[in-house]
Amino acid sequence: MSGDWQPTACILCECNCGIVVQTEGRHLAKIRGEKDHPASQGYTCNKALRLDHYQNTPSRLTSPLRRGADGSYEEIDWDTAIAEIAAGFQRVAEDHGGDKIFYYGGGGQGNHLGGGYSSAFLRPLGSRYRSNALAQEKTGEAWVDAHFYGGHTRGEFEHAEVSVFVGKNPWMSQSFPRARTVLNDIAKDPGRSMIVIDPVVTDTAKMADFHLRVKPGADAWCLTALAAVLVQENLCDETFLADHVLGADTVREVLRDVPIDDYAERSGVDGELLRAAARRIAAADSVAVFEDLGVQQAPNSTLCSYLDKLLWIFTGNFAKKGGQHLHSTLGPLFNHSVGVGKTPVTGAPIVGGLVPSNVVPQEILTDHPDRFRAMIVESSNPAHSIADSRACREAFESLELLVVIDVAMTETARLAHYVLPAASQFEKPEATFFNLEFPHNTFHLRHPLFEPLPGTLGEPEIWARLVRALGVVGADDLRPLHEAAAQGRDAYTAAFFSELAGNPVLGKVLPYVLYETLGPTLPEHLKGAAALWGLAQKAALTYPDAVRRAGHADGNALFDAILAGKSGITFSVHEYADDFALITHADHKIHLEMPEMLDEIRALRDTNPGLTTDEFPIVLSAGERRAFTANDIFRDPAWRKRDTDGALRVSVEDADALGLVDGGTARIVTAAGSAAARVEVSATMLPGHAALPNGFGLDFVDTDGATTVPGVAPNELTSADWRDAYAGTPWHKHVPARIEKVLAVGPA
Repeated sequence: MSGDWQPTACILCECNCGIVVQTEGRHLAKIRGEKDHPASQGYTCNKALRLDHYQNTPSRLTSPLRRGADGSYEEIDWDTAIAEIAAGFQRVAEDHGGDKIFYYGGGGQGNHLGGGYSSAFLRPLGSRYRSNALAQEKTGEAWVDAHFYGGHTRGEFEHAEVSVFVGKNPWMSQSFPRARTVLNDIAKDPGRSMIVIDPVVTDTAKMADFHLRVKPGADAWCLTALAAVLVQENLCDETFLADHVLGADTVREVLRDVPIDDYAERSGVDGELLRAAARRIAAADSVAVFEDLGVQQAPNSTLCSYLDKLLWIFTGNFAKKGGQHLHSTLGPLFNHSVGVGKTPVTGAPIVGGLVPSNVVPQEILTDHPDRFRAMIVESSNPAHSIADSRACREAFESLELLVVIDVAMTETARLAHYVLPAASQFEKPEATFFNLEFPHNTFHLRHPLFEPLPGTLGEPEIWARLVRALGVVGADDLRPLHEAAAQGRDAYTAAFFSELAGNPVLGKVLPYVLYETLGPTLPEHLKGAAALWGLAQKAALTYPDAVRRAGHADGNALFDAILAGKSGITFSVHEYADDFALITHADHKIHLEMPEMLDEIRALRDTNPGLTTDEFPIVLSAGERRAFTANDIFRDPAWRKRDTDGALRVSVEDADALGLVDGGTARIVTAAGSAAARVEVSATMLPGHAALPNGFGLDFVDTDGATTVPGVAPNELTSADWRDAYAGTPWHKHVPARIEKVLAVGPA
């Protein structure tokens, strides 16, 4: 065992908490939180301690694979794989147009760096359309953000007097630094309050001062009533609205007509409790709000994003300590523009540059001339994670070319024509672009702990080889930058901008240019970090004062600090007044009026929550976060210490009515499919509400070659047609279903 504790990070959620590890061979033998990490400060949850199950899963791939006519795979060498794949995509582009090549993925919670190189291959081919997991969750919120202020906001929960969690259980799903420590601090402080809006008595709800236990799918009525209390009881911050907000009066006129008690009753929440929660928000010196999948993957999701932001805007909780904040970014995950494009076949909305995941099969399974004909999937598993897995399998099998880049043989990889084995996240330089905090924002370039597993390559090298195979950039194009890089960072900076202005071809393959010219001057194990130089330059130009406050004189200094900071660095330090400058509207004001959303608020009066029927009377939440669930990154089920088969949680009342017992078996049926699961009877669930966890239903081949598939794959039960009208986000948390008791079969 190596006696040295080496810094790296957890890769299981957007927090990417800093950890230190001791290694033994190729194993992560000991893991603990890292006190020197600028964001997590030694904090980590239980899941990080199981990361060796990712690093050393028997599912690791060690050779490029090519599928034969009979569906079996053969190992091929890298040169053959790269040549055939590049030629295949060129052929699709020449025959049908490059816009028929679709890109899905680009990284998971902790590996965005490799995906940053994908554009160097895709742009020369003419590929335009892309998607990833964010299009299953965040695009509705991103569309509202774009209208309101042009960027993403995050609450400063560490200092907030009142914290509001909407469809969010941060005790289990974290999502902000030191989540459980912060939650405990709030719960212990009599001067602070926590408001949770959730149908489930979650770990966070148990700590809350106000648990607004809405009926499944009724969040819009609850949030509308909360905002209406602020308006009808004159609890808004009039000075803030007058100075910093446009359209507030128009929105308030709509809310003045809301029947608050009626909406509280429709949502299942006691009217006085709801009014008390709204008054607590209004009375607080600071309020922070976090919405998540509980509403973002349910009916009225975009409307809920609009409504929950009114709670902190109406009360002036922006640009103050403990409030809601815009923040800097290093590698932006969204294009926060108001414009919404349309997909070529179904005309679905493209928000933030992302095609809705739910429509991908429909964009393929058609004879439409503009259908997607080829696809490249990187560090993602859409055959498992997109709604209606059956349709996904049929669609992907129909493609002329499907290439998957991943560490393991995923469900999507099993449908591919070629599979390229990637180095693990601990075998290459890697980073997350979930850098979302304010006033101090951090970035952590993780140095590799191991050499890449033999036969694997890091994604930057994979993309570079594919670009070379296209032949779009020659040695003469790169020679001036090679020479400048040898003279030092300042010379390279001057040459880079000069060459870019004079040679437009370089702009199409920019990450590749950095990898090929700047990369060789970096330490060998950090060559894949070359693209961060461009991001550092942009950050220094976009947030000059904040970057200097963090101790970085310019983009080169920031880049050097990123390379040297093995435990992560603070790359920007904002002052609270900077929030207004970060609003992208020319007047630097929040623009509240969105006619579509106001129409949706008016329409609530004539509709009722719930999409259940006599045939499917129960709401299924497909993909609940639990203590031993994670996204597809953990394929080896041995990492779980409990709930090893992913129980179906049902209410006490439903169990009694259906004759279900704890530990028994039930069949859950939806319009899309059915599956059997072990039953867990739980008082945390409302009658008519059931839940299956995420991260199950993955096939796992152990060292003896035996295959197991623990639990239920949630998207065998979901439909691509159940999605938000504005963003196309799926209703995974609101699937109409019925539950049937499975009778035990005795011995013959």
